[in-house]
Amino acid sequence: MISDTHIHTSYSSDCETHMEDMIRTGIDRGLKIMCFTEHMDKDYPLPPDAKDGDPGFFVDTEAYHKGYLAMKEKYAGKIDLLFGIELGLQPHIVDWNKNYVNQHDFDYIIGSAHTIDHRDPYFPEFYEGRSEREAYEQYFEEALRDILLFDDFDSFGHLDYIVRYGPNKNKCYSYKAYSDHIDPILRTLIEKGIALEVNAGGYRNGLGVPNPDKDVILRYKELGGELITVGSDAHTTENLAKNLDRIEDLLIECGFKNHVIYIGRKPVFYPLG
Repeated sequence: MISDTHIHTSYSSDCETHMEDMIRTGIDRGLKIMCFTEHMDKDYPLPPDAKDGDPGFFVDTEAYHKGYLAMKEKYAGKIDLLFGIELGLQPHIVDWNKNYVNQHDFDYIIGSAHTIDHRDPYFPEFYEGRSEREAYEQYFEEALRDILLFDDFDSFGHLDYIVRYGPNKNKCYSYKAYSDHIDPILRTLIEKGIALEVNAGGYRNGLGVPNPDKDVILRYKELGGELITVGSDAHTTENLAKNLDRIEDLLIECGFKNHVIYIGRKPVFYPLG
C-alpha cells in the first residue's frame, strides 16, 4: 500500500506524536500519500476522572490546518499530504456537524460512531447491566441512525468499532450472528455513496482481523459496494501503515481490484496489488 488515510497526530487529544514525525516515518516506509484525520467529536462524554479543562476529542481546527499547510509546503515533492477529519457522529449534533463540515475544505471526512447514547463503548461501564449482545446490537442500531440523520462524510469508519472493546471482543461475534443489524448499515452506505473503511486497528486490539472483518467486506461487495478506504488508525509512528499489506491481501481475496482515496472530497481509485 502506498497510502495511509487514517492517521492521528498530537492535534488529536489522544495522541502525542507530532505530525512531522509521522511524515518522516511515512516517507521512510515508502508511503506516497498520507491523510491526517484528527478527532472531532463534539459533545464527547468525558470520563469521571477527566481533568478540568479537558477538551475531549475536540480539535483546534485552525491550528491543525495551519500546521498541516506548513508540513505540506515543507515536504512538497517528497510525499502528498491530505487534510482530513474523523468526525464523531451523534444524533443530537447533526446540525453542528453540518455547519462544521461546511466551514472547512477537507479532502476527506471519516464518519465514526464512537459514542452511543452519550457513552463510549471503549469504557467497561458501557457493558454493565446487560449482555454483550444487547450492547453490540445497540451500537449497530445507533450507528445506522447516525448515518440516516447525517451523511455528509466520505467513508464510515471502523464499522464494528465496539468489538475491539467488548467483554469477549470477537469471540462470540460474527457477521452471521449480527447480519440483521449489519446489512442495513451496508445497504445505507451503498445507497448514499459512502465508502466502507477497512481499519487496521482490529489487528492491534487483539481481534486478529481488521474492522470490519472479511465476512462483512464480502457482504458489502455482494450487495454492490465498490468504495473501500484503508487506514491504520495510527496514533504512533510504530503503527503507521502497519498491517495495511494484510488488508490489501484481504481485499484482493475478497475480489476488490481497487481502493479509493478522497481528494477534495472526491474518490480517486487506486489499484490493489
